[in-house]
Amino acid sequence: MDVSLLIKHRLKELGLEQKDLASAAQVTESYISQLLGRKKAPPAPGRTDLYDRIGEFLRLPKGELSKLADLQRQEELKKKVAEPARPLFKECRELVLRKCDPVRRGEIERIFEKQPFGELERLVTQKLLDVAQGVAREELRSEEWLRLMAELSDRSYEQMRVAILEFLDTDVFNVTVENSIPFLDAMIESWDIDLKTFGMEIALNRRLAPGRIKRFEFVEIEPDEAGALQPGFEQFLKDAALSGDITEEEIDFLKRLAFNGNRPSPLYYYRELQNLRDPLHFPAEARSAAERVSK
Repeated sequence: MDVSLLIKHRLKELGLEQKDLASAAQVTESYISQLLGRKKAPPAPGRTDLYDRIGEFLRLPKGELSKLADLQRQEELKKKVAEPARPLFKECRELVLRKCDPVRRGEIERIFEKQPFGELERLVTQKLLDVAQGVAREELRSEEWLRLMAELSDRSYEQMRVAILEFLDTDVFNVTVENSIPFLDAMIESWDIDLKTFGMEIALNRRLAPGRIKRFEFVEIEPDEAGALQPGFEQFLKDAALSGDITEEEIDFLKRLAFNGNRPSPLYYYRELQNLRDPLHFPAEARSAAERVSK
């Protein structure tokens, strides 16, 4: 049984309708209809309050819907791992560049154009998403904040809750014009990056975010300083469909990645592994130089 079937079954048992569920979950009836019709995938349990609200309304054991959604998403993940990463929509790249510090913008744009959806573009976009999603996650239960966001985007309160839930379920590989650009545009005022250290500074909209400036440093550490493995990395290593032919050198590289408290999924490590192996990301001149140095 999947999330859709369980919810439909409980609605029928309790003699309730989709509009009753939508009201209890504070989302639109259209969203519930698409979720139950499998036109929308169930959102990640850790990024939403939807399952708590639905579970309480349908009188289900606490956590049952979340566990079922997690299993369902893992099955979907296995089907998608072979799909190549898609580049960002033009509108999203334009937004990211527009928000960049004017002094740095030209240099960043040249790098983006030379390496479409390369390491730098993915790093910057994902970090902007992380910051904006962090604000949205903290404010999700604030009716005042949600109504302000709804007013700014000319949506109803319920429509805004749906949009936020979908935004929280987005990563750099699944960015769309509808679920990402409005929030990044509203929450991010500007960003800058030091291309030598990859330290980033992100300025947030004062009306929408309590802490206006966010700073991030990306520091290399030795393996014995890295601490425990990320749960997503452990799952990635255990799943032969994702990591069956990985080498020790590749494991060591992925193990060194740092995320400032975030918890990447097994799919993230699979994508990074494919990027690491893709010769398009490593020009022939650079590989030849590295080989000469190693000898």
